[in-house]
Amino acid sequence: MNINILDTIDMHMVGRELQLARTKYGMTQEEAAKIIGVGRTTLTAIEKGERRIKADELIKLADAYGRQVSDFVRPRPTVEPFQEKFRGLLQRNTEDEAKIILYVDKLEELSRNYLELEQIAEAPVILRYPPEYDITGLRTEQAAESIAIEERLRLGLGDSPIPILRDILEQDVGLRIFYLPLIPSKFSAIYHYDNQLGGNIVINRLHPEERRRWLLAHEYAHFLAHRYKPQVLIEEAYKKLPESERFADAFARYFLMPTSSLIRRFQDVRRTKHSITPADLCILAHYYGVSVAAITLRLEDIQLLPDGTWEKLRNRGFQVRETQQQLDLEILPARDEVLPTRYQYLAVDAFDRALITEGQFARFLEVDRVEARYIAETLRQHTRDVTDNSTFDLDMTQDLGA
Repeated sequence: MNINILDTIDMHMVGRELQLARTKYGMTQEEAAKIIGVGRTTLTAIEKGERRIKADELIKLADAYGRQVSDFVRPRPTVEPFQEKFRGLLQRNTEDEAKIILYVDKLEELSRNYLELEQIAEAPVILRYPPEYDITGLRTEQAAESIAIEERLRLGLGDSPIPILRDILEQDVGLRIFYLPLIPSKFSAIYHYDNQLGGNIVINRLHPEERRRWLLAHEYAHFLAHRYKPQVLIEEAYKKLPESERFADAFARYFLMPTSSLIRRFQDVRRTKHSITPADLCILAHYYGVSVAAITLRLEDIQLLPDGTWEKLRNRGFQVRETQQQLDLEILPARDEVLPTRYQYLAVDAFDRALITEGQFARFLEVDRVEARYIAETLRQHTRDVTDNSTFDLDMTQDLGA
């Protein structure tokens, strides 16, 4: 490392980054001070930017915190920690809380990386946020359907099924959406809003696509009506579902399965048949990109099916996946990469313009350098000028080892 960097860099910025890294790692000032052989007061002075850190000290602390030295010496956006804003908001046990904090920290890091890439590439995200909806005093179902209809109109969706919801919320709204494997699976989603970073969402990548779509719509509802309230969705975490969660679930129903379209589609089926079969429900569910349970319960809600239909199907041992396979229903199209598509293109653009090094490019994509090179080449093939006469391969599914 070039020591000259530490002679000129803003020590207040370095100190703040060191403090954040130490806190997230769960290390006390006394423990960190011992690593570099100084007293606690000296470490405090370093974190306050009052004492210039030495090169060997920075290397030791970066290693202790599991970070790269470059994380502390390169200019990075300053954001408020997500973690503190989540404390005490949910009913959860100690084990769950420890895991949640790690995932919240990950969301903060990814969102901050996204903003950093935008600043490096000088390509700020275009925000098409509506004003926060005020649902005070409104009935939950009424508010949810009204906002769902308004948002569909605002986004130009009409009452048709939504193809790839993640693309719409990322590109047409400007949300930062990441798909991470959250374990245990009861951890479904995380939502956080920051004035600098905007809306940030994590969806559990381990869920099937129809569940991920539902979760996206659910978290979008929080963004629309409870924008400044951080939220971690844990299945069966509440003895009584809060009003905000009931609203988010209702919004997801109306947003993904609009009443006018669903009635019309259902009547089309009934015109040619005397009764609705489980196969019909599977086809309808596939059409709207939701689970069979969701479409059945929705049809019950609008009284197109008798109450208790879904419960009866479950009690009879209805095998949803098996029926879907027999009907040859294709897997729903998904954009289930960990990182947003725009994020990846920003990274390769910054790399190609020599704004970041190959090592930084790999770290932004959270892969090793070999895979980073492959990803870079694949993304470049899709950014070539369409008037260019050179040939390119559109197959992004090619295996690295092929």
